[in-house]
Amino acid sequence: MKKLKVGIIQQHNTGSISKNTERLAEKVRSLAMQGAKLIVMQELHNSLYFCQTEDVGVFDLAETIPGPSTELFGRLAGELGVVIVCSLFEKRSTGLYHNTAVVIDADGTIAGKYRKMHIPDDPAYYEKFYFTPGDLGFQPIDTAVGRLGVLVCWDQWYPEAARLMALSGADMLIYPTAIGYDANDTAQEQQRQREAWTIVQRGHAVANGLPVISVNRVGDEPHPSGNSKENGIRFWGSSFVAGPQGEIIWRASETEEECITVEIALERSEQVRRWWPFLRDRRIENYQDITRRFID
Repeated sequence: MKKLKVGIIQQHNTGSISKNTERLAEKVRSLAMQGAKLIVMQELHNSLYFCQTEDVGVFDLAETIPGPSTELFGRLAGELGVVIVCSLFEKRSTGLYHNTAVVIDADGTIAGKYRKMHIPDDPAYYEKFYFTPGDLGFQPIDTAVGRLGVLVCWDQWYPEAARLMALSGADMLIYPTAIGYDANDTAQEQQRQREAWTIVQRGHAVANGLPVISVNRVGDEPHPSGNSKENGIRFWGSSFVAGPQGEIIWRASETEEECITVEIALERSEQVRRWWPFLRDRRIENYQDITRRFID
């Protein structure tokens, strides 16, 4: 059975972009040495998670694609012969920005990109201020290791996104993520939310018969204001890989950095879809209302 070694980088970021990217590059090299052929990083991995506040000065962090980050990771991918999933703050034009995942192929070229479609607007996650919803659709990206169904963070709550990637031929679903605890919630509520996050993505694996790779940030990031009365975010880590029946193959620490390779059996999706032919049994002639906001 065809196996794929996936490298996971769950990192605690600092305010130094250069140090963050240097550490990422070191980890990419380490994972490649361990045999990884696909390496996935967390959402907006170059910097601190800046969406805790609304600040027009933050737009200076955005970069073009191609640009500095795709050049850096493109060189690494080409040198090491690995596919890398990056997550960048894209400057498409003046005043037009996206939260964009870029897939670098094993030859160092840009295989494709996906612009985050579902944009949250919650306390400490003011992403609508920074990001325009994506307009590239839900299209898998062809690479040397297969067709990658790359989505981003808030997309992971929406079964429609996962389904459309599966219907377009994705071999796996990949979610770079930045999600954490609200310090005002009880410990019980925090754990309910973390488990719900895991369960919904495992559900996408089951419903579509595909492996899921979800890579989250970890650690405490202070509020950008520097005000000690503001809680900041404690990202809950817990990155994981699930198989096509939703089985947990590996799960990361809730509090610590992780840099590890995980092996997945790509051909299991074929077996699982034969046992559970959900795509065959879909009643597509009766799903017209799925495109409505609400059925009154």
